[in-house]
Order: sequence, then structure tokens, then C-alpha cells
Amino acid sequence: MAAFSLTVNGKKHEVNVDPETPVLWVLRDHLDLVGTKYGCGIAQCGACTIHLDGRAMRSCVLPVSSVGEQKITTIEGLSKNGDHPIQKAWLEHDVPQCGYCQAGQIMNAAAFLEENPDPTDEQIEEAMNGNICRCGTYLRIKAAIKTAAQINS
Repeated sequence: MAAFSLTVNGKKHEVNVDPETPVLWVLRDHLDLVGTKYGCGIAQCGACTIHLDGRAMRSCVLPVSSVGEQKITTIEGLSKNGDHPIQKAWLEHDVPQCGYCQAGQIMNAAAFLEENPDPTDEQIEEAMNGNICRCGTYLRIKAAIKTAAQINS
């Protein structure tokens, strides 16, 4: 066990965990931030996507010891009132079905739009490749990302 000081959603947290503990489990089990979901455990589905200094990362394979001073943002910290442009667009396009993958999808899309505020369809598909939606709402996801890009501009 080791002590780690983490900045999550703008707040400092101290946790005492094994250095190899994935950030996903620190968030869920130690900080009670359960919006980030466990999907596959091998960084293949995207359900566990968070932002690490603004970059989309799969938290299920990210050891807490590798975070250092980087800031973590979870779905709970993306916006205070669920009013981030991507969240608004998600609702406008009725993207959620079962909802399980949505936090990871939204976090990946938000980081992508920060880097590319005016993406093409192909760029959206490439950026979102690997975020799996078992309900198959990929067309609505793409439409929501396009709408969020327009809201941002």
C-alpha cells in the first residue's frame, strides 16, 4: 500500500492503495465516483474512459501510480449541471439506450472535440472507434458529436 494524492474533478483526494490499482477502482471503490463504468478490464470497450489532463484515457488499465500530478476528470466532473455541449447533444439525439457505455462515450467525445472542434464524419468515426455501444447507437452518437461541435463554434 502507498499513499497517493489525486486531483479529481478539481478536488484533492488522498488514497492509500496498492500502486498497481487501476484508477477505475480508485474512483469507484475509494472515492465513490461510480459514473465511470467497468466494461472489459482490458481497455477495449471504452466504458471506463476518463480525462487525464484533458486526454481521454482508459482507466481500467491505468495504474494509480502513473497519474502523478495530472488532473483526473470523470463524467461527474465534466460539467456541474450536465450542460456540457456533448451532454446536451446526447439528449437532443436520444443517444442513451441502456446507458452503460454513455459516460465513456461522452468523455471520449468531449476530449476529441477539444482537439478537433470541427470534425468530419470520418474523423468522428476514427476517434470513437473502440468505444463500444452494445445497443448500437453509433449513428446517433455521431450525430450528437456533430451537433456538439456546432454548439461549441
